[in-house]
Amino acid sequence: MNNMNKLIDLLNREVANFAVLYTKLHQFHWNVKGVRFYQFHALFEKLYDEVTENMDVVAERILMLEGQPLSTLSDFLKFTTIKEGLGNESDMQMINQIIYDFTTIDEELKEAIKVAQNLIDEVTVDILIGIDSALQKHLWMLKSLEK
Repeated sequence: MNNMNKLIDLLNREVANFAVLYTKLHQFHWNVKGVRFYQFHALFEKLYDEVTENMDVVAERILMLEGQPLSTLSDFLKFTTIKEGLGNESDMQMINQIIYDFTTIDEELKEAIKVAQNLIDEVTVDILIGIDSALQKHLWMLKSLEK
């Protein structure tokens, strides 16, 4: 497999992750309960809106690289590295799952960034660094909820 195909595969993994995360964040948005309902309900909506944008940007970049982005639910579930939500999590279990998922994606984005750098694909590097920067800020904020 050449490096461009490897990059497209890594980008598709994140398309799958963003698709699964989008559904999970909606599930959390709908099912959150408790004293932090308003705070978390709004947070989950903000996050799924951002995830939607990330998925679209990465999928379009795959097309620009002459690849084919994943676009079916079965492919998303086959290639994702994060788990679906169960629908019965407590508010803090939801937060902990998002932290875990964002940490996973953060690590994977760094891998894709290295491959893109080796290809001297500065546009993909820029896109992924932008996504990762926002993700790391969310991680910092979410982890502060655990304290």
